[in-house]
Amino acid sequence: MCSLSFVVLFMFSTLIFLISIYYLMFDYSVFIEWEIFSLNSSMVIMTFIFDWMSLIFMSFVMYISSLVIYYSNDYMHNESNINRFVILVLMFILSMVLLIISPNLISILLGWDGLGLVSYCLVIYYQNVKSYNAGMLTALSNRIGDVCILISIAWMLNFGSWNYINYYYFIFDSFEMSIITMLIIIASMTSSAQIPFSSWLPAAMAARTPVSGLVHSSALVTACVYLLIHFSPMLESFNFGWFLLLIGCMTMFMAGLGANFEFDLKKIIALSTLSQLVLMMSILAVGYPKLAFFHLLTHALFKALLFMCAGSMTHNLSDTHVIRFMGSIVYFMLLTSVCFNVSSLSLCVLPFLAGFYSKDLILELVCLSWVNVLIFFLYFFSTGFTAAYSYRLIYYSMSGDNNFYSTFSFDDSGYFISFGMISLLIVAVFGGSFLSWLIFPVPYMTSLPYYLKFLTMFVVLSGSYLSYLISDMNLSCVLFSLSSLPFVSFVGSMWFMPFLSTMFISYLPLKYGYMSSKSFDHGRGELFGGQGIYSLFIYLMGYMQSWYDSNFKIYLLTFVFWVFVLVIYFYV
Repeated sequence: MCSLSFVVLFMFSTLIFLISIYYLMFDYSVFIEWEIFSLNSSMVIMTFIFDWMSLIFMSFVMYISSLVIYYSNDYMHNESNINRFVILVLMFILSMVLLIISPNLISILLGWDGLGLVSYCLVIYYQNVKSYNAGMLTALSNRIGDVCILISIAWMLNFGSWNYINYYYFIFDSFEMSIITMLIIIASMTSSAQIPFSSWLPAAMAARTPVSGLVHSSALVTACVYLLIHFSPMLESFNFGWFLLLIGCMTMFMAGLGANFEFDLKKIIALSTLSQLVLMMSILAVGYPKLAFFHLLTHALFKALLFMCAGSMTHNLSDTHVIRFMGSIVYFMLLTSVCFNVSSLSLCVLPFLAGFYSKDLILELVCLSWVNVLIFFLYFFSTGFTAAYSYRLIYYSMSGDNNFYSTFSFDDSGYFISFGMISLLIVAVFGGSFLSWLIFPVPYMTSLPYYLKFLTMFVVLSGSYLSYLISDMNLSCVLFSLSSLPFVSFVGSMWFMPFLSTMFISYLPLKYGYMSSKSFDHGRGELFGGQGIYSLFIYLMGYMQSWYDSNFKIYLLTFVFWVFVLVIYFYV
């Protein structure tokens, strides 16, 4: 079933990509509407839109999904229910495709809920307490976005249609549309794990690595960016970009700083995904939706490759994710090391790799935009943090002494894993330039002073060198982290975001629930309720029994009295 799904998805991906090139060249789009029923002059319509943007994104989702399924053939070869896993991934892809081609909020909600439900099933695929907690946190965090979309659907009932493309040029000055836009922004913040909803993204790493590669590269977390790209005219009209930009830059700074204190391989990559997502959202808030879409595509390519390399390393290390147990992997897993370094360097804006064409252009346009000193500082410091944790990851895993056990058997020659990584390696190297020629046939001309032009490369090199100095410290310097444990705990735990999202929210309701249960159900409620009445009856019966036992005359008198009452009742 893995091989069949790979072939079908790969063929569909190639065909859709060729059609998208044709649509892009001739600026062609197809709009399909199917009216299901009408309610109070509001028509419930199933709507599909096929333009170059939706088709390219759909082809990328199918391409990465096909390689993920093919990769799973080797990664999960001991899995007895591999067909169930493949069916869940196919349902995930179907929900994502429905969200991509829908300009209607109702069908978008169907795809959005499908992504949330199937992602919950994939996170808890291996039933243990950690997976259940992570899946519940993921599901409940994304349900906030569902509620916002439901309220938006209710508000759009006043307009007569749920197709938001109809409102691009007509209802910009309405109060209702400003409320709808704000609700869509909140829904996108939950799905992209921005502050204060950031804790579910690293927690979702309880899923298997192929699922993480699919979810974090091109599916669940990028759906919100794609949705906001369609709402970008309304963002500019109602001036909500400043809110998205401020929250996004804070999240990007928090994720980059926290990744430098993390030792779990998959959580570091998850935090880098969070940082890149916020980069897309913030450049969208500045007013460049095409550039945000361009970075979404290039990020999907090298991030899927990064997760596949991480899965290959953890698969050979008996599912060990801690980077302190790694080291010298370059001598044992040459192909995985090459792919891992290429994807990490693409993340670090190394020239002429896929990430360079989009991320460097984003940073240059930030220098040209009207942003204040705080936003400028957060942008470039977060880029330095990206280089720092990427170099730290390479240093811990690739170089130095081997810290793993001698019982681990390394095998970098698995056909399915190698094919998946090589297929993504090619597009991670050449995909950025190819997409830049397609999407921007006339290139952007950014004229900047030399110190701003070279600022990106200076920040990347400075972050890498600083990460090398910190990683190469001896024991006496490492003890600095123990002397400043509160700061390290604060930064390494994403500013206590997981605690605020779990124990902080549930502590007061559980405490007051326990107190009310103790006071009412097990206190006065029992005293004046069932237990109290039961005790009263037992006491009265014991008291009456003591009368009967001590005085036989009272017993006989009572018996005669009840016989007299029965005789009177029957005769009267």
